[in-house]
Amino acid sequence: MDDGSNFICADKDFRRSKVCIAGIPYDGTSSNRPGARFAPRAIREASHGIESYSIYKKKDLGDKSISDMGDIPLPLGDAKFAMEIIKSFVSPVLRKKKCFFLGGEHLITLPIVDVLSTMYDNLFVVQFDAHADLRDSWMGQKLSHASVMRRIAEIVGFEHLLQLGIRSGTEEEFRLPYRDKLLCEDFSRAGEFVKIIGKNPVYLSIDLDVLDTSIAPGVGTPEPGGRSFTELIETLIKFSSLNVVGCDLVELSPHYDPSGNSSTVAASIVKEAIISLF
Repeated sequence: MDDGSNFICADKDFRRSKVCIAGIPYDGTSSNRPGARFAPRAIREASHGIESYSIYKKKDLGDKSISDMGDIPLPLGDAKFAMEIIKSFVSPVLRKKKCFFLGGEHLITLPIVDVLSTMYDNLFVVQFDAHADLRDSWMGQKLSHASVMRRIAEIVGFEHLLQLGIRSGTEEEFRLPYRDKLLCEDFSRAGEFVKIIGKNPVYLSIDLDVLDTSIAPGVGTPEPGGRSFTELIETLIKFSSLNVVGCDLVELSPHYDPSGNSSTVAASIVKEAIISLF
């Protein structure tokens, strides 16, 4: 039975489930507003205040076979050590299940993609985000939420990193290889990206700050402007025909939104993404 500590409808035993949810409560490199380590619990709690039925897909999350493995225990500092722990945890899980990971800051995507790159050829990564995250380093650190996509591009290739919703970055970031073709300030090129990916495996990473700050103010690095909730869900649905091998949602910092609305938005995105992509 679901005792309320799991994500809504994620009450199946791991061995019998087809989709697995896991929390990665790490925010050791957060440079603005830390607190994303509290997000997995907040998302799970908020999920019990939303309906399991999707009006967008006309399907119910309860019809999916989902397990919730809880959170990975992680240290607060030492990014390199934390990344190794994440890799050791997700590696055997990803070889058995499609997974949705609850971050945590955006750096948690790096070890996941690192593992998936050893499992799949021609892996693509689609990033929904306000920020390019393509700095070579931040404050002298190569492992940072501000440089995570640079590290990921070095693994999968810059031509396999597709970015949507980006509205903030340095001039250097926007001039990196393929950025003129594979970086989009809104979601208008989603259909084009679907054609580029084709039948290849793809991992989706959703930074909550891709949305307008009025919708989800409780994020680590808020950026004025952004997309609507409906735009995001409709874009995820466009990716439903793809071979999605995993997904995450990152950068919710719940205590910066006392209303709890940001956590509810995050939980709703998780619900809709699982229904649409898995």
